[in-house]
Amino acid sequence: MSESTSAAAQAFIRAINRQDANALAELMTQDHHFTDSLDNVVAGREKMRAAWAAYFHMVPDYTIAVEETYSDGSVVVMLGVATGTYAPHGELKTENRWKTPAALRAVIEDGKVSEWKVYADNDPMRRLMA
Repeated sequence: MSESTSAAAQAFIRAINRQDANALAELMTQDHHFTDSLDNVVAGREKMRAAWAAYFHMVPDYTIAVEETYSDGSVVVMLGVATGTYAPHGELKTENRWKTPAALRAVIEDGKVSEWKVYADNDPMRRLMA
């Protein structure tokens, strides 16, 4: 596993776990591509800064616990669990807490994340939003 490739992906996870959209943007390439578990794509660092900020507003305690990491060249795959609380009005209510297995795939270019793809069952969150 390339230390710099793995370190870039781990820094991205740490910024997510701090709910820091600005730090995430600094870790992205200008032409960054994000793909969610439904295959929706958002392209561009500034669009993703805004998207992460909005997500952290909706799920202010969103975190990813990485249990395993695999790397091959510029690609890093992390397996673990994502958790959070859906808080549409800013309240962290226990009945709105969710947890789901997650796999994340990052492509690293020059120490920055150029692609971030999430593979997770978002049904627990979607049910809370309904």
